[in-house]
Amino acid sequence: MDTITTLAELRSATDTLRSEGTLALVPTMGALHEGHLTLVRAAKAAADHVAVSIFVNPRQFGEGEDLDAYPRQLARDSELLENEGVALLWAPPPAEVYPPGYATNITVAGVSEGLCGGDRPGHFDGVATVVCKLFNQVGPDMAFFGEKDWQQLAVIRRMARDLDLVRPPVDAIHGIPIVRESDGLAMSSRNAYLSAEQREAAAALPRAMRDAIAVLAEGGAAERPLGNLREVLNVSGFDSVDYVELRDADSLGPLDSDNGNARLFVAARIGGTRLIDNMAVE
Repeated sequence: MDTITTLAELRSATDTLRSEGTLALVPTMGALHEGHLTLVRAAKAAADHVAVSIFVNPRQFGEGEDLDAYPRQLARDSELLENEGVALLWAPPPAEVYPPGYATNITVAGVSEGLCGGDRPGHFDGVATVVCKLFNQVGPDMAFFGEKDWQQLAVIRRMARDLDLVRPPVDAIHGIPIVRESDGLAMSSRNAYLSAEQREAAAALPRAMRDAIAVLAEGGAAERPLGNLREVLNVSGFDSVDYVELRDADSLGPLDSDNGNARLFVAARIGGTRLIDNMAVE
């Protein structure tokens, strides 16, 4: 596996890989876990070569968020990726991505509004900007993202469609289902922040979501099951609940009841850690 930190090296390496076959990109911020490795395996099954990026993007962190504390473990991550047969690791320093005088920002309206976009102003501008840059830097034929960040995936697809991206085109931006721990908690790099007591309490999140979905799938108004879900989290050890919402899976428009294409979205905080999750209503 080649580990590359400059654009000049990257362009040479990706030109070589593309000359030998198709190239897939898995963008990450590192602190890799089984969820990330599942994306890598899906990419390997679809493409001749896989590139992974590790870049903790400062532009998607707001004031007071965990940019400085976000786990960075490049040596361990590199070993994991090499074991998976990744061809190229793109691990640039911030100045290589945002050089002095950098002044461009991408805003995606609509799907970026509400949910995490409401709680984290500017977050999805940072996501769209860095992902567009990663696509331009690596020039992949396809890209793979986890569905845990469902809204993020919607933002990236909207950006690719609106900007007529061809490497990759929007139809080659793939979402891979959430990988979960044995107790149902969605895998996340931020789970490492949880104490043993907090980690045990966090398992209430997927359980409460499944209970709410069972009620939502029967029809009727969403207000009561969503309110019950929020209350369960409040009494299960979560310090606050940012949102509990039912939305259309494609447009992300708010719903008052299941429309046959509904998805349940939750963000809640336990200690200093913000956990997000989403599940289809079925």
